[in-house]
Amino acid sequence: MPETLRSFRELCARHGIAVTHQRQVLYETMQGMYGHPSPEEVFEAVKQRIPSISLATVYKNIHLFVESGVFRELSMHHGTLRVEMNDVPHHHMVCSVCRKVTDLPDGEFGAPLLQTAMPGGFLVERVSIDVIGVCPDCQARPN
Repeated sequence: MPETLRSFRELCARHGIAVTHQRQVLYETMQGMYGHPSPEEVFEAVKQRIPSISLATVYKNIHLFVESGVFRELSMHHGTLRVEMNDVPHHHMVCSVCRKVTDLPDGEFGAPLLQTAMPGGFLVERVSIDVIGVCPDCQARPN
């Protein structure tokens, strides 16, 4: 059995996910993508290997990967599902024009105050800071 298939099977076993060919291709494709892909971007990439795959299947499996902890959802505030594959603590710079998201190392802001319990009983799972602005590409475009 090839090493990539073995490691994918082990990953699925750890997260309680059934192994399917579509999920393996989806996972491998997402691992090879730069940044924070949307389901539509993942769909376009996966179609190169599985032309019959549907956008609904891609969405369903991305949600399964997120719910099981394989990947994380970037933020609920960006208007569309974006998938976070980088598990190293970091923050994000988000362009308010094109919506491009760029990782920002965790150390840029120092260690934010992280408590396990916040006022009102709110339980913190992780801290993520979004810096909203205009990326260099959008700044360079004529108005």
